[in-house]
Amino acid sequence: MAFLIERGYVVHPINPKLAGHEILGRMTYADLADVPGPVDMVEVFRRSEDAGAVVRQAIALKDELSIRAVWLQLGVIDGDAMDEAEAAGLVAVMDRCPAIELSHA
Repeated sequence: MAFLIERGYVVHPINPKLAGHEILGRMTYADLADVPGPVDMVEVFRRSEDAGAVVRQAIALKDELSIRAVWLQLGVIDGDAMDEAEAAGLVAVMDRCPAIELSHA
């Protein structure tokens, strides 16, 4: 998160237990539906078995929040969820880290 913020990205952390508090100077939301749009990318830092629910919520909110991509962090694997995201017209990235990818760009 700090890496993305340092590079000028707007980051909205989501954590139901920390909603209403700041993380790295950013307000934390309880749920993706609470985030003010637009949202270009939803990055998932959850266990693999929890990723599908987040991806399905991103699909449901893609038009409302202008979501274009879903990114599952290193070690987060859910091929079915990625297939669903792609079928919904989202860019789907799995088991990769934006910090690593941006460092090589």
